[in-house]
Amino acid sequence: MSSESLAAALARAGSPVELLRNTAARAHTFPITPEFTNWRSEQRAWADSCALLDQSHHMTDLFLEGPDALRVLSDLAVNTFAGFGVNKAKQLVAVNPDGKIIGDAILFHLDDELFDLVGLPIVIDWVLFHLERGDYKVTTERDENSAVRTDGPPKLYRYELQGPTAATVLEQATGAPLPETKFFHMADFAIAGKAVRGLRHGMAGQPGFELFGPWAEGEEVLAALLEAGRDHDLVRAGAKAYSTANLESGWVPAPIPAIFGDDPLLKEYREWLPASAVGAIGGSMDSADIEDYYLTPYDIGYDRNVRFDHDFVGRAALEELSKEPPRTKVTLVWNSDDVAAAIGSLFTDGPGAKYFDLPKIRYALHQEDKVLRDGEQVGISLDCGYIVNGRSMVSLATIAKAYAEPGTEVTVLWGEQPNSAKPQVEEHKLWEIRATVAPVPFVRFARTAYRSK
Repeated sequence: MSSESLAAALARAGSPVELLRNTAARAHTFPITPEFTNWRSEQRAWADSCALLDQSHHMTDLFLEGPDALRVLSDLAVNTFAGFGVNKAKQLVAVNPDGKIIGDAILFHLDDELFDLVGLPIVIDWVLFHLERGDYKVTTERDENSAVRTDGPPKLYRYELQGPTAATVLEQATGAPLPETKFFHMADFAIAGKAVRGLRHGMAGQPGFELFGPWAEGEEVLAALLEAGRDHDLVRAGAKAYSTANLESGWVPAPIPAIFGDDPLLKEYREWLPASAVGAIGGSMDSADIEDYYLTPYDIGYDRNVRFDHDFVGRAALEELSKEPPRTKVTLVWNSDDVAAAIGSLFTDGPGAKYFDLPKIRYALHQEDKVLRDGEQVGISLDCGYIVNGRSMVSLATIAKAYAEPGTEVTVLWGEQPNSAKPQVEEHKLWEIRATVAPVPFVRFARTAYRSK
């Protein structure tokens, strides 16, 4: 990372929006094989048979151990920790003192005083910052993602099996019936003679397990899974397909971290945080006020995560926000004719629409496009791409509740004006794309069944 602090970079740029809109930082990419076959077939696999996704390389791990590990996490997370025992996991959500989202990550409770926090670096940085300034008896080990790490392979391998035949593949690989395992609980397996732990969940809203263990044992476990999958149409999914899985399950991967306010805690954090730790803004949102880009847990479906049974940073503000949240999360299904016209503008005299890099068309870490109704902004489109299983371009969005009914017609304003200085932005013009509000998660199974199975 650059040694320049975020505070220094902000002083140089003049404002958070100017800094983030024109930074050279690119959208987050998964440092794994882009395609094993083709991303269309790989997307279909998690709906029709079984997909194997390699999660070993693209997230940062923070291992926390000690008598105060749970205390620091509880001090920073909106989640309850009542009954959070070993072999459970949760989606940890952190907010700033004003109740606006810093970010989220998956927290694994591995042993009595041992946890693994896995996700994009921003929440991990937030936790480490508080550990350094607080009185906590905790030791940590940070394992960067493979795009950043310079000292060898990851500490752990992670393989996700998901799809209708995932359970059958796992039973064949283990030679035993699949244990009854609740959603976001862990189970122990033996694969290729190795002890393997598995988290019950699914990135694309399909049934599955995330399997993990020491890196040195990963190749043998992978070989056994691939061998078991031969009889059950297992398909390895690469980075391109994997990047779109969240569009089906409804997870918003990278909201802008709300770290630019005047609160003394946030000022201190910006002095501590490297400028390179914050990604770029992309999209048609053009407010000069960074506050307009912020989200609350209620904006993107984290209502179920919030519990006011403990004190945490941002609790008082979040209690006020919870009384009448104005926005809610939806899926937007983009009009196929408008999408085709935007792509077709590549073949006419320019400038045309902003390029669609299929299947994930997000071109900045923090994608924020205006959602309009009768010319007025009613929401923000946050993450976007093409999903074969719906034969549609879709985006996850937060919009005013008055327009959140499925079937409501809105417009996504695609592109930037003026064009920013980001290297992935070419000359283009704004493009209106009609869209229809749909439920989230977009996949019916994810909406109705997969958390309970």
